[in-house]
Amino acid sequence: MTKRDVIRQVLSHQRPPYVPWSFSFTLEAKEKLERHFGSTSLDLLLHDHLAWAVNPAGSFVDLGHDQFRDPFGVVWDRSVDKDIGQVVSPQLGEPTLSGYQFPDPTDATFFNAVPEMIARQPDCFRVFPIGFSLYERAWTLRGMENLMMDFVENPDFVRQLLRAIADFNLAQVRHALTFDIDGVYFGDDWGQQQGLQMGPGLWHEFIEPELKRMYAAVRSAGKFVFIHSCGDVDELFDSLVADGVNCFNPFQPEVMNVAELIPRFHGRLAFHGGLSTQRTLPYGTTDDVRAETRRLIALGRDGGYILAPAHAVEGDVPLENMLAFIDEALGQPGFKR
Repeated sequence: MTKRDVIRQVLSHQRPPYVPWSFSFTLEAKEKLERHFGSTSLDLLLHDHLAWAVNPAGSFVDLGHDQFRDPFGVVWDRSVDKDIGQVVSPQLGEPTLSGYQFPDPTDATFFNAVPEMIARQPDCFRVFPIGFSLYERAWTLRGMENLMMDFVENPDFVRQLLRAIADFNLAQVRHALTFDIDGVYFGDDWGQQQGLQMGPGLWHEFIEPELKRMYAAVRSAGKFVFIHSCGDVDELFDSLVADGVNCFNPFQPEVMNVAELIPRFHGRLAFHGGLSTQRTLPYGTTDDVRAETRRLIALGRDGGYILAPAHAVEGDVPLENMLAFIDEALGQPGFKR
């Protein structure tokens, strides 16, 4: 059985031979592991089960002085956050799309990594990611404060903007589906530590209709829908299931009851994440990390769960703590390296 088969079992809520995993790391944490293992091929060394068609080098233009421009024209400052950065120049100064040109959604730059990913990890479950897929793309283009006011003051513009972003994503999905991929991963942070950033009313009114369109395109092709949203968003899970979501990430234990949600949604929604990156990994002992990892593995034995830290592991996590959860994952009975 390949890793691809194991993930398909998990997403179909069948009992897998072991609990699969997929780990991600920020640049600083990744460098620690690369030095430790003496290799830059962490995905292969760690036997990740999800293969990601990511081409970051082709997505941003380096402007120098820690400034990077994304394909949508937005400039990001990475002087502090080396992985994503902070927006310094939104493109839509006024609540209108007049004069703004979206990039070509089928530009080869977005898809160059797909064949390489399939060739490099042929036994893995293939994921095409669309980051900042709706709400996040909207606020990066318009500015967070402006968009929040637009929900109330310029609702027609918000609908137009979200529709245009979703249309862009749908064109990307259709092109991605010409490759032998298994699922599409939509990244879009809606939550904060307590509740939704925009509140449930605005989410259902403005955001959910476009999500339904995007998710339906993936599901109608027989593929799986993954979504990522940081924060306290479990109040949306029933709606997301109805909208077509198969797997939710990052599943933060600080804001969600992981032990209660996995069994409650078994058969309806799978989860990817759950290992605390706010408390246990940076501040716990190696014994704490091992204990929490084992608890998550036990919760996921019946399917519907992919083991992972609740977000990309940060550079403040001690190397020994990273090695602890890696060792617990790879040491499961039933997994053969």
